[in-house]
Amino acid sequence: MRHAVATDTAIERVGHDGQMPTIPDSTKASLHQRLIERSRERWPQLREIRLRYRAGFAYVDGVLADGEVLRLCRLRYGGSARDWGFAMYRASHDDYEDSFLPTGFMGGSPEDALDTACGLYLADPTAWT
Repeated sequence: MRHAVATDTAIERVGHDGQMPTIPDSTKASLHQRLIERSRERWPQLREIRLRYRAGFAYVDGVLADGEVLRLCRLRYGGSARDWGFAMYRASHDDYEDSFLPTGFMGGSPEDALDTACGLYLADPTAWT
């Protein structure tokens, strides 16, 4: 008898039609602009925001003034440019883990995701209040 094993990765990659939504180029541009604006407003320690894309995921990195690159979080596109799934980068494991935002949800705005990750990696817990 065969048994199907569901993993977080498999669940994340499959949408209602069996396919993970592809992030449109216009959404990628909008996402990048939104995160740049938020980093300028709230995170002056970051010189730059870099995004990498793979399948329906956007990987968010921050670059410090000295050039050090910090992996921050992974955003999962679900078909809406407004709400994204959130996974925190875990430096201790060199991976991403689905996580809750301070709102109590596992997804939300890209700005909330950036604030949550930066609050941890830039040691500013006021980001969560």
